[in-house]
Amino acid sequence: MNKIIIITGFLLSLSFLPLSLAGQDVDIPLETPRNRAVRVFLDCRSCDMNYTRQEIPYVNYVRDVKEAQVFILVTDQGAGNGGRQYTYRFQGMGQYAGMNDTLVYSSNPDLTSAIIREHRTNILKMGLMRYVARTPMISEITISHNRELETEEVIDKWNNWIFEFQTSPRYNAEQSYRRLFVRNSVEISKVTPDIKLEIDISQDLNRQRFIKEDEDITYIRSSESLSFLFVKSLGEHWSAGLRWNMGASTSANYKFNQEFLPSVEYDLYPYSLATHKQLRIMYSAGYQYSSYIDTSIYNLTKENLFKQELRLAYQIQEKWGSVNLSLTGSNYFNDFSKNSVLLNGFVRIRVVRGLSFSVNGEVAYINDQLNLRKGNLSEAERLLRLKQQATKFQIGGGLSITYTFGSIYNNVVNPRFGRTGGGGGGGGGGGFF
Repeated sequence: MNKIIIITGFLLSLSFLPLSLAGQDVDIPLETPRNRAVRVFLDCRSCDMNYTRQEIPYVNYVRDVKEAQVFILVTDQGAGNGGRQYTYRFQGMGQYAGMNDTLVYSSNPDLTSAIIREHRTNILKMGLMRYVARTPMISEITISHNRELETEEVIDKWNNWIFEFQTSPRYNAEQSYRRLFVRNSVEISKVTPDIKLEIDISQDLNRQRFIKEDEDITYIRSSESLSFLFVKSLGEHWSAGLRWNMGASTSANYKFNQEFLPSVEYDLYPYSLATHKQLRIMYSAGYQYSSYIDTSIYNLTKENLFKQELRLAYQIQEKWGSVNLSLTGSNYFNDFSKNSVLLNGFVRIRVVRGLSFSVNGEVAYINDQLNLRKGNLSEAERLLRLKQQATKFQIGGGLSITYTFGSIYNNVVNPRFGRTGGGGGGGGGGGFF
């Protein structure tokens, strides 16, 4: 009798184990309307996944793109009004293959993050309806609209001009150390389908004070810059424009420096696909004037130069991941040996189910530091990087590897003891990985 009780209890305990332990990936064993809900993989780094799951509970969110019936890629870029443009690309898979769509939402810069989140979620709901309509969950859906809707003409009194002012002071103090850092900036822009005009003004001040019993030393590093960009559209693949940069920097030894670079760009793909894929080639050639704070290593206090620059930029975002690469080379016409090459990029790839990795880095060959100061640097100037130092290369990068396993579903919302910073980005089934 005791043996029968023990065996019965053991069998009951086994019934609470996940069925996947028997070699089967079965997470919802019973045939229910929720079990037949469309399986969605939401690839969105900027989404609040807790909010999304609460507002859209009639789909199953999966952690692996291979388990999904609908893959949703969300990308964003700066909009001409100072807000952001979010593009939602829906791709049907399996029984929904061929059912693809793209929806776009542009936010206004004066909207709060809560309102933007609500509007973005509504766009997601609309895009999902064509898939949900083919599942038993359609009986749970009610569609409505604002009864007070009326047609009105939109009048833009600012004529697409956007102005942004920002100041960021920061102060730190210890018994033997003081630091004041101030960054001020002004951004003015006008963006239409035909033109793009951007004016950026910035100022940085970094003042450090070291206090000892026998000395009190203050080091200052500052910079100012003004950049002007004008671009004219020449169709779906071509554009032409002007880059004009001016500035001063105590670190870079510039009393005044300016670059005047007319440029032309060709995108192998139409600009309308820019949020998903780009392959842009830009060529610039123009004039540079430099006036130095201290005599340069070439015994000059000022010089006039002509230079050229070629840049190749590639970007693609798909369900297997994303790639962002940029290769830039430049040189001076009077001496082709004075040149530099910079390669930087970011790659994010899903390898197999549950395994993904991302890598970012940059490598640069530098042989055009005409602005370097003549003479040796002091120890403080070197350690605090108060003045630019000679170098032939620059290398940096990082690697991230992620592996997850377990239930393919992740529909539950539980914000208790949440991580600092809230539930945005890629919590659970959202994010890029």
